[in-house]
Amino acid sequence: MPLSDPRFIQLNAWLKQYFSSNITPELISGDASFRRYFRVVVDSVSYIVVDSPPKLVPITPFIQIAESYSAIGIAVPKVVASDVQQGFMLLSDLGDIQLLSVLTAGNLTDYYQKALLLLNDIAQVTATEQGALPIYDDEFVLRELNIFIEWLAVHHLGLAMDEVESRTHDIFDILVENVRQQPQVGMHRDYHSRNIMLQDDELKVIDFQDAVIGPVTYDAVSLLRDCYIRWPEPIVNQLMSHHYKQALEAGLLSTAVSFSQYQRWFDLMGLQRHIKAAGIFARLNYRDNKPAYMADIPLTLEYIRDIASRYAELTEFSQWITNVIIPAVKAKP
Repeated sequence: MPLSDPRFIQLNAWLKQYFSSNITPELISGDASFRRYFRVVVDSVSYIVVDSPPKLVPITPFIQIAESYSAIGIAVPKVVASDVQQGFMLLSDLGDIQLLSVLTAGNLTDYYQKALLLLNDIAQVTATEQGALPIYDDEFVLRELNIFIEWLAVHHLGLAMDEVESRTHDIFDILVENVRQQPQVGMHRDYHSRNIMLQDDELKVIDFQDAVIGPVTYDAVSLLRDCYIRWPEPIVNQLMSHHYKQALEAGLLSTAVSFSQYQRWFDLMGLQRHIKAAGIFARLNYRDNKPAYMADIPLTLEYIRDIASRYAELTEFSQWITNVIIPAVKAKP
């Protein structure tokens, strides 16, 4: 890192109070927020150091949820030290192996069943010591969906706001109602194969600081219809059925909820998430100068096109995505 980077200088000064040896953190990654991650090795022990500007990404939610997850046995990074005012954390190191990097046709079902099983525990975490988690309510859902309008359709593609709103208004109402209908549980909110680490063949969870109370299908569809990779439909359907049965057994779903009802919830929840993600990927490019995420937009649009086409009330929306949005994205340099 450049010696002129003021936060890096502050970070080094903060670390010196914990380690007697002279160390230099090595940058390992940023993420979709304003956080940066470094690694330090001291006396053969590796740590992750987090730089999270407090006015942009406060670290208190991460610390509180880490404690709540750990308390019920969910494997997460241990917070070794933290400074809320400066936005620094020293964490245990879960390694570099993301679940995504090891998945194959042969092990996919086994690993994903294990990942789905973790959702039973995540569902139980609806509060921390600071109180109840935020509610994923109507306003929350619409705010996320409108990112698609603002950043992808209007800002990136240059479509007229009135036209886009007329195409999406009724669809967004359906998606908001879909969230409202479902049983509400503790929800990770970004549960996918890049946010699950594999260490000593154990699944460990990261990036949970945005946890909320929300619909029971959200994390499952986030995992199975991953924004970064698409798995064969028969495997996804098998795992979706597995989660349905699992949720029934855990009491997260009433026995009155049929599989067809669950599947509709699952499909529409995934649709909502992919619409939001397409907008966020565009926003990351234009607002945050992170252009790499633009390459992930086409897959989200394919999901939207294909899933919406299965429901009569969403057919016109699917056709609009097919005939207008996808060609416009492909034509845009």
